[in-house]
Amino acid sequence: MTMHGDIQHAVVTGAGGGIGAAIVSELVQSGIKVSLLGRKIESLNTVLDGLGRPTTAQARICDVAYRDNVDDAVSAVTASFGPINLLVNCAGMAKTKPFHKMTNDDWNDSIDVNLNGVFNCTSAVINSMRDQTFGRIVNIASTSALKGYAYLSAYCASKHAVLGLTRALALETALLGITVNAICPGYTDTSIISDGVKVISEKTGRTADQALQTFTKTNPQQRLITPTEVANTVLWLCDEHSQSITGQALSLSGGEVM
Repeated sequence: MTMHGDIQHAVVTGAGGGIGAAIVSELVQSGIKVSLLGRKIESLNTVLDGLGRPTTAQARICDVAYRDNVDDAVSAVTASFGPINLLVNCAGMAKTKPFHKMTNDDWNDSIDVNLNGVFNCTSAVINSMRDQTFGRIVNIASTSALKGYAYLSAYCASKHAVLGLTRALALETALLGITVNAICPGYTDTSIISDGVKVISEKTGRTADQALQTFTKTNPQQRLITPTEVANTVLWLCDEHSQSITGQALSLSGGEVM
């Protein structure tokens, strides 16, 4: 794949681990400047250390749920690395809880991070992209944007909304050299899943392999998606030959969602 020549500076939210860290790694290897945003500087520094502290990467604390945080972070990284051409909205959170036991705080936390975070970050960069008549926006959604999952109602609602935003903004920017897409992975091999496996094992007495099947059984390939698969899909959307791909929900789920 050949990265589009106009992409010089990428911002990745939720960059402190898992999918976000994998995306950062692939982008750095592609030779562009990358700004890592996340709530914990320790996690961001760990990612930078793993990459050998390249001069083309920088970290900034940012809670995407707060617009002031986002505006300050975008201003700071732009001052260092120049205009942002690629935004990857990867920050997210998921709470598992039956709907009838859900509190207002549970609901608002999911909406604030998963949906408002995408709005805040996209709002902070969209005018610059419009001025450049170029940009790439990639929202890391989930198969939860395409179907429902029991006990994840707030998460599913927020991700469905992200997909609606993706499709609407893609139409608004279609003549401006900007593409807007959503990547929708199924259960992915991250700490969220490993933590879930541990909890299931502790509560049920099942082995780790048996507990893992809770997550792999929905995938017809009977496996977890890898963070690198998601990262490579981001790169494909940034390829110079992918300019007609916009407003799409790309399911990375082994055939779970078609």
